[in-house]
Parts: sequence; C-alpha cells; structure tokens
Amino acid sequence: MNDAQIAFLVLYLIYAILILLFHHTFILYPFRLLTTFLHELSHALACWISCGRVHAINVYNNEGGVTSYVGGCRSLIVPAGYVGASLWGMALVMTSGGQKTATGAAGLLIGMLLLSLCYAPNRTMILLNLTYAIITSVFIYLEWKVYSPILHYIVLFYGTFVGIHALFDTYHDTVRRTVLRSDAYACYEMYPCCLPKFVGLQWAILNIISQLLGIWIAMMQLSDACANLGWWECIGFDGDGDGSWEFGDKLWEWEERTVGDIEGYVH
Repeated sequence: MNDAQIAFLVLYLIYAILILLFHHTFILYPFRLLTTFLHELSHALACWISCGRVHAINVYNNEGGVTSYVGGCRSLIVPAGYVGASLWGMALVMTSGGQKTATGAAGLLIGMLLLSLCYAPNRTMILLNLTYAIITSVFIYLEWKVYSPILHYIVLFYGTFVGIHALFDTYHDTVRRTVLRSDAYACYEMYPCCLPKFVGLQWAILNIISQLLGIWIAMMQLSDACANLGWWECIGFDGDGDGSWEFGDKLWEWEERTVGDIEGYVH
C-alpha cells in the first residue's frame, strides 16, 4: 500500500467519523439537502431513460423532495431514488482519487444541478443548486489554477456523505418503519411478493456494497500499478489487458479525447 492509498483511507475514515458525529446537526444540513436532490434527480433520470416526461423536480427545506412526471417505466422510476443516491455516492468516491476523474465527476454534478433548474424548481432547490454549482466550480478552478490536490478532498467528502446519508435514509424510512407513501411501499404495491421492509433492506445492502466498491476502485486508481494507465484501462475494462476487447479500446480512446478536451479548455 503506497502513501496515496493510505492518505485516501485515512481521509475517508476521518470524513466518515465526522459525518456520523455531526450527521443530524445544522452544520451538515446543506449536504443532507444535496443528498435529497440526488435522490430526486435519480427518479428524474430513470424517467427520462424509460421515455417518460418530467414536469418538476423539487427539494424542500424539511429535507423532503418530490419529482413529478408522467409516463416512463414505474418499475424503474420508483426504486431509482434510493438506488440512485447510493450509486451517486459510489461514483463520487471512486472518482475522487485522480485530478481528471474528480474534475469529471464535479463537472457532471454541476451540469445536473443546473439542468434540474429547468424543471420548475422551488426556492429551496434554486438556492441549493446554484450554491453548490458555484462552490464546486470554484474548487475546480482552484484545483487546476492554484493548488492541487483540493478538488479530490471535496469530491471524496461529497461521495462519503451521500453514501452514508443515503444509508441512514434507507434504514430509517424503509427498514426501521413502514411509511405508506414511501418508495419501498410503492414497490410493494407493484410487487406484493416483497414486503416494504425487505425492499428497504435490499436497498441498504446495495448502498453498503456500492460504497465498498467505490473505495476499492479508488484504491486501484491510486495504486502504483495504475500510475501510468488510464481510468478504464486500470480497472480492466479492456478485457484481458492486451487491448483485444474492442469496446474497452473505444472507451479508452473516448477517455483520452475527453481528458484532452478538458485540459485544453482549462489551460
């Protein structure tokens, strides 16, 4: 284990401890709202993927939210909130280890924050999204123009908090109790074979697995063996490593072009 991997694990543990200690305090209130936003955004993304139409995406100051839509595949849209939040947490953690990947994740988050403002947001969500978009953009600038690493720490904190808070939400709202209007109960109504608490338990397990997978991939990226390899190449996306998998080669070429475009734009 090299110094970068040790630093990553230590920082992740520090973040996790701080989040657990101050989770319900006002200090982390904005981050709880961010997780709520990603939950609702995941519903919207599932709706768009299944050819539905989103009317509104809203986040409320009581940490609740709602996504209004028509059409789409309900079996995909309903569980997408809790599942999507856990996947967002995983994605942010696993991309936090590198400058380019952290920049890509932060850029994607900014894009989603701004895109969601086109769907009838309420005042809380407008303030939330613009604040996070501006702050994250500032950290991208600082990363590339002033000091590195700094964006890594921010993206890792985002991912750690989203993952842990999504797990808290899943447990309290779907496993510990049964709420008639919850996503888990809606899944139960569609598929009566799975009780709401069992549905919630599956989501909680998926959340834990997602966080562990995010940590594992980030550790791989920080390993000495991946020092001179691209992101997809490092995690073995090109098959057996000899470039024989065409899909992996295309992903690797796409990554190279995208990173080149980002570097050209920043510099």
